[in-house]
Amino acid sequence: MSSEMPPTERDLVARLRGGDEEAFGELIDRYHASMIRLARIFVDSEASAEEIVQETWLAVIDGIDRFEERSSLKTWIFSILTNQARRRAKQDARTRAWSSIFEVDMGEELSTEPERFDGSGHWKRPPTRWKLDPEERVIKQKLLEVVQGALEALPTSQRTVVWLRDVEGLSSDEVCRVLDISAANQRVLLHRGRVAVRKAVEAYQEKQ
Repeated sequence: MSSEMPPTERDLVARLRGGDEEAFGELIDRYHASMIRLARIFVDSEASAEEIVQETWLAVIDGIDRFEERSSLKTWIFSILTNQARRRAKQDARTRAWSSIFEVDMGEELSTEPERFDGSGHWKRPPTRWKLDPEERVIKQKLLEVVQGALEALPTSQRTVVWLRDVEGLSSDEVCRVLDISAANQRVLLHRGRVAVRKAVEAYQEKQ
């Protein structure tokens, strides 16, 4: 995915800058649910996540004229949201320092089953596919629950990177920009998170 703003978003940005309320409504419809899920990774309650997202929308409205269009609109909005989450973390004395959340031991970069991945970070052998006939819909639903549980069990740093890459579809460059982390950190966190999720899936499949 390119780190530049897609041409299809330029019209939307122009409408937002012109004060078009329908354009803002389209933006909310497109990203609000994802923003809540992203904020929820960093805070303990739905109410706190809602507050962070509302603050983000206010910042988007206030800053749209300063948006330089060097990234996608989604990446820019998610960056604002993580900045809001960072500010919330600093206000909470019980919260770990934001910078420490995404720190990784680079000495362990290649220790997490590298044989499972190719040079681009994708699986060499994907998990076994499930048939989608009616008789196996219950199994499919259970598998989705296993994946969700595995994601929720990941450390915040890994869960955030995996979610942004594999659920929201951001590129590695976009994730680095959103979270303000290095490419190496992003790669390690994604690798470890994917390995943990795959192990959970394989463990479930072996029981079936």
